[in-house]
Amino acid sequence: MYDDGLVACTDEELIIRRYYFPWGSAKRIPYEQIRGLRRMPLSLRTGSWRIWGSGDLVHYFNLDPGRPQKRVAFIVDLGRRVKPVITPNEPERLAAELTAHGVAVSNPL
Repeated sequence: MYDDGLVACTDEELIIRRYYFPWGSAKRIPYEQIRGLRRMPLSLRTGSWRIWGSGDLVHYFNLDPGRPQKRVAFIVDLGRRVKPVITPNEPERLAAELTAHGVAVSNPL
């Protein structure tokens, strides 16, 4: 199991805490609804300073005050226009956990 306080994997679902604005309640996504995860480097251009919300109305970041210090993000593909973006504390461990639950994790081109 993976749980860093903001992102967690249970036996059935991915949990993204502090997701919804303004209350910060969690988004729960059953693994079978996830089409895939795409790993991307986190930089100024790709949202390292986006603490919460969306800048392009496609990628939505949960509240993570520590995001500016992180270097890896994952885009969660749910087959919808808006895609959650998560920045786990231990990206490799999260990727391994999701892979173990049958979620495809890809790297950027």
